[in-house]
Amino acid sequence: MNLTELLDGKKFFLDQHGCAKNQVDGELLIARLSACGMVRTDDAAEADLIIVNSCGFIESAKKESIDSLMAARAAYPGAKIMLAGCLAERYADVFAEELPEADGIFGNGDLSLVESAAAELLGGGRPVVHPPQKGVCCGERDTLLSFSGSAYVKITEGCDNCCTFCAIPLIRGTLRSRPADDIVAEIKALVSRGVREINLIGQDLAAYGCGAEDPQAAGFVPPDGAASWHDAFYHKLHSPVIEDAAFSAARPPLADLLQKIAALQGDFWVRLLYMHPDHFSPAVLQQMKQDARFLPYFDIPFQSGDDGIIRAMNRKGSFSSYAALISLIRREFPQSCIRTTFLTGFPGESEEAAVRTQEFLHTIQSDWSGCFPYSREEDTPAARMKGRVSKKTAAARAGALESIQSAITAERLRARCNMEYDVLVEEIIQNKDGTDEGLAIGRAWFQAPEVDGNVVIRYDLDDAAAVAAVVPGAMVRVKALAASEVDIDGVYAGSR
Repeated sequence: MNLTELLDGKKFFLDQHGCAKNQVDGELLIARLSACGMVRTDDAAEADLIIVNSCGFIESAKKESIDSLMAARAAYPGAKIMLAGCLAERYADVFAEELPEADGIFGNGDLSLVESAAAELLGGGRPVVHPPQKGVCCGERDTLLSFSGSAYVKITEGCDNCCTFCAIPLIRGTLRSRPADDIVAEIKALVSRGVREINLIGQDLAAYGCGAEDPQAAGFVPPDGAASWHDAFYHKLHSPVIEDAAFSAARPPLADLLQKIAALQGDFWVRLLYMHPDHFSPAVLQQMKQDARFLPYFDIPFQSGDDGIIRAMNRKGSFSSYAALISLIRREFPQSCIRTTFLTGFPGESEEAAVRTQEFLHTIQSDWSGCFPYSREEDTPAARMKGRVSKKTAAARAGALESIQSAITAERLRARCNMEYDVLVEEIIQNKDGTDEGLAIGRAWFQAPEVDGNVVIRYDLDDAAAVAAVVPGAMVRVKALAASEVDIDGVYAGSR
């Protein structure tokens, strides 16, 4: 029996975990299995194959993924269960020996192998697929796991920053970038399908095109006499880009990519997620200013505000240089939205260092931030560092930052009230009997999917135009009336 005959008509259920990059991988798994004749189901009970697309980044995420696999094993003893994703990639050899509850192990180094892995598993074998990380897994995705009208587009894979706390290079490998023309073609296809929001993702978008094997874009000369952009960023850069005149004057490959995206026609907006503060270039800001479709939303994970901890994390910045970066962004985009991330309880973090990070948060006044206690990950440099901080203390410090951020977020949201915004509608709120109640949930440009707050849209059910306009995936005008700690309460103000 060939592969197609074995898979045709079989049902699969995807249990999705992890970040946006892993979500794209999940969408690619759906596309490839569906193309082979398999049928996706939302009911795990009727699935022949259950795929747990796991996260392996920090301890809590790993536990969540394993718990999901164990729960599926107990609930559906007749189904075949495949552990996929980052956790499978990181511990493939260990799980092959020590996780009999998984009928198959499928890493994320080459998603094109999923059909053969599924066929082997359903044919009675126990595949353990763990090829080397190579290239950027991409392809057409008929099914998107985002809310209607929104999509993630992966532009890089892996990372060469080697932050001492981070396991991503161990899981996803070294930095690789997709050709700009491939990315533009994917965005064009998504927009033609009605997608209104494009979220560019990668471990560090600012390093796009700077992988060791990435082809050097013609006409884009690396700064400071470097042989390549990889050499420039990872060998010749000794302070953040904004503090280095040669780097600040240079135009990195990301700016070229944005220029090519700007040449596309269509009514859509583009959000850039995850840019390392050391690599953030003024040239990118200038390119974004050329097209209003590039949202002035900046996701920059600072992790700490203490100079000593920043250096221990293998970063080149400081309290002052990172604060200067935010000042630069706000000079260029006065209404910009800043999201960041903090890691508390990093080895050696004293109470004074923790307070310094609180001072940094007060200084930059970020609109949003995530605050996470440090997770000790084996095989990372930080796992061997002395000065470990207790989980209780790390959690308390994260809570303190969250409290500060909550107050800042509420204040900044209030400042955005009494204005009209384009809002991407995500869902309609219905009564228990299935009827509408004149409420919808959406997001304005300063709210990224999944991680930030929402806009509550109120509209008159007697207004036929409003009822027709406020549908999932549509963009409508909303007047912001009031703000809570995380959300905006608004009223429908017309279609776009």
